[in-house]
Amino acid sequence: MGTDQSRVIEDLLRAEAPQVLGALVRKFSRFDSAEDAVQEALLVASRRWPAEGIPAEPRSWLIRVAYRRMIDMVRSEQAARRREQEAGLADPAVLDPTAPAAPVADQDDSLLLLLLCCHPALSQTSQVALTLRAVGGLTTGEIAHAYGAAESAMGTRISRAKQRLKQSGARFAPPSAEELPARVEAVLTVLYLIFNEGYTASSGERLERVELTEEAIRLTRMLHRLRPDDPEVTGLLSLMLLTQSRREARAESGGELVPLDEQDRSLWDRGLIDEGVALIESVWQDGNVGPYQLQAAIAAVHAQAPTAAETDWPQIAALYLWLERLSPTDPVRLSRVVAVAKAFGPERGLALLDELERTHRFSENPLIRQRDQAVRAHLLEALGDLPAARAAYLAAAALTDNEVERSYLVGRAGASRVNNK
Repeated sequence: MGTDQSRVIEDLLRAEAPQVLGALVRKFSRFDSAEDAVQEALLVASRRWPAEGIPAEPRSWLIRVAYRRMIDMVRSEQAARRREQEAGLADPAVLDPTAPAAPVADQDDSLLLLLLCCHPALSQTSQVALTLRAVGGLTTGEIAHAYGAAESAMGTRISRAKQRLKQSGARFAPPSAEELPARVEAVLTVLYLIFNEGYTASSGERLERVELTEEAIRLTRMLHRLRPDDPEVTGLLSLMLLTQSRREARAESGGELVPLDEQDRSLWDRGLIDEGVALIESVWQDGNVGPYQLQAAIAAVHAQAPTAAETDWPQIAALYLWLERLSPTDPVRLSRVVAVAKAFGPERGLALLDELERTHRFSENPLIRQRDQAVRAHLLEALGDLPAARAAYLAAAALTDNEVERSYLVGRAGASRVNNK
């Protein structure tokens, strides 16, 4: 089997997995067992399809295999709940496992799965892991690798998440009208977290984890197709595409980090920029502007600047101020510091950073203290205080677990020392 065919099968299995899982959860209302049955069906397919060829109706094939595995589970669980036994025993496939599975509605269950994986009974970490497994089709090993965790530990986390769903009584059904806004908001948060972890990995020797950014974009495209009139879904997809457009320019051939204002903009992906800009412009005039739309608008300003020097930083600073009012978080405040410094000079940016340190204690926030030191270092360097800049660069380097970022910061610290001689 060639590499191309392997990739075709892999992509097909990844795309069909949520549909097969949705079919089983809809039938049995048991996410944990259904997910195990689907994983087994995918394994069977990955072994047989390369030799036997892809069946004419791969989804039906997978559902049939998973369905029979599910029936085996129902049979083996003598103490299973009465409703589950009735559901299984009432089905002809229980009496004759060789019989075709019951007809399954031809509908896309991906959104329901996304909403189920982002159930409020789960922690955010479990929501991310379960989404990647159930909807993204990533294996436990792939998810563990992406997060730098042991496969056994990630497997335990996913297993506990499924048990938690079972204990909470979560059903495979659309949330009520009252629940839907919060559940969609949780879905957007999970997709945003997956993309950010992929764009700048929190640890490891690689700057990014492309498997995560691509998966986040794929899932967000899918969500956008299902909810095309939701402006924040559109905003998040636009933000991801505009951010991803810079991927080829973010690192040298040797893997060294290239800051935004030093990037070769001819390497930016114009197709992604055009698509991202069109998306944000399609919802911007509606007036119902949310945090993801604002971040997409900021990314669009960057993307449309011919050069770094021609970037409209005052507009970006104003957009960040707007964003801070909607989302008064420390990461947003720190981003506004950068924009203010670029728009009005490093002295004003450093004064704002000092003020925010006094009021919000950035240096004690584990979420941003590393970036706080990096921003401070750049501002001090721009103001000519090279000893202080060097100390801040080294402090920032000591706080990151990403080797590419650490190497960049240590390099800047070294340059500050040389220039100070």
